[in-house]
Amino acid sequence: MRISARVDNSFGRHAAVLSTEDESREISIPPKPSGFASSATEGELLCLAVATCYCNDVYREARKRNIEVVRVEVDAEATFREEGAAAERIVYRARVTARAPRAEIVALMRHTDTVAEVQNTLRAACPVELTETAAEDADTA
Repeated sequence: MRISARVDNSFGRHAAVLSTEDESREISIPPKPSGFASSATEGELLCLAVATCYCNDVYREARKRNIEVVRVEVDAEATFREEGAAAERIVYRARVTARAPRAEIVALMRHTDTVAEVQNTLRAACPVELTETAAEDADTA
């Protein structure tokens, strides 16, 4: 499965497009008040990825167990020593409301933590590399 994200930013405009295989959709993230860059920080988006992954996977794993989930709430938090540094710690808390006994819901939640792709990627310290660069002089482009 191929998943990607694309950002296109210029003064007063910030476009973020997410794609899985051949399906793409734009998500709304406005630019910073200065007009350039995203108003969402990298750390915020990292926490959103952790929270969203767990939320989505709870529903996926619940279907496999025939558990009807009514609501999922996830709070994720990352700690950074300074700008440009890797996160030192990421924690998240979840609350799941479902039509099932409490023990089954807790088992679902604990299992989901073991199969959540973003969490497992971070735990495995996946390599990330810049594979290509393109630079243009704005005065001659």
